[in-house]
Amino acid sequence: MAAEGPGLKMAAAPLEKMAATEKRRTSPAAAGGDPSRPAVAANGVPGGHSAACFLLEAGVTDMVRAAFLKVLEARPEEPVPFLAAYFEKLAQSSAEADEADAGDLPRQLQLRLDRATWALGLAHHSHRTAFDNNVGMAYDCLGTAGKRKKPGVNGKVYSELLRRLCREMGLPEEVAQSLLRKLLCREHEAVSFDLFRYGALTCLVLLEFVAKADTLYDALGGSGGADKRVCAAVLGALEEALRPSTAALPVRYLEAGCTLGPDRLALAMDIALAERKGGGMAMKKEEFLRRAASVFLSKVKAVN
Repeated sequence: MAAEGPGLKMAAAPLEKMAATEKRRTSPAAAGGDPSRPAVAANGVPGGHSAACFLLEAGVTDMVRAAFLKVLEARPEEPVPFLAAYFEKLAQSSAEADEADAGDLPRQLQLRLDRATWALGLAHHSHRTAFDNNVGMAYDCLGTAGKRKKPGVNGKVYSELLRRLCREMGLPEEVAQSLLRKLLCREHEAVSFDLFRYGALTCLVLLEFVAKADTLYDALGGSGGADKRVCAAVLGALEEALRPSTAALPVRYLEAGCTLGPDRLALAMDIALAERKGGGMAMKKEEFLRRAASVFLSKVKAVN
């Protein structure tokens, strides 16, 4: 082995000196300090704990791990804003919970409804594992509200959550009422997790369905209005796609996709335009959305 050169010895000397200085600085008796006081590490953590120990004891490790898991579950297009909103909501919920009076049950319930609504929007419902985890978070959050002896969600809380989802996400009032008549249950009834998930999922899918129908209407006619016969042809194709079938589930998906494919829709619209005489009448967007939603609602099973 080659002998150490003078350059290596000169470089090692400052390092040894720095290590000795750091050791004296962190010693409890250094500079006349009190030997009975706990040592302070170089990172400022009492008791000589490492940074990792401090983060673990403060709960930061678990909090950051949970945030990263949510990012991996949701796969947002913009992860940084997602994380910023996530931590902001955590801080806001914690501050509001501290300020709220423990005896103010209506206020406590509103805070839990806010948190449950937020949890349901963390991941798209197509990400099944992530969505189920978020539904569980919302269910557990609402199940601890109030001073009931038995934990769980009752019909009153469940119904209020569904109303809030419909209201905050802009579902038309008439459509929302038709949906809620199928999903709501009695206020005193205990709501199982499966029923809770079914109601929340149905609301979210209908909200997306109506948004897609709104975009479709704009594509058919734009702000000037869409031809009534063309709209009727598209709604007929949509109803045919959702018609019950005896085929296996994957085959049903293929059949529905084929019915709503560009070729089939274009053919239906061409036939409608060929049958039109004169200028034709326009269908208002509100009517188109209402009829499209009614096609969807006809397939929703009532909980009672």
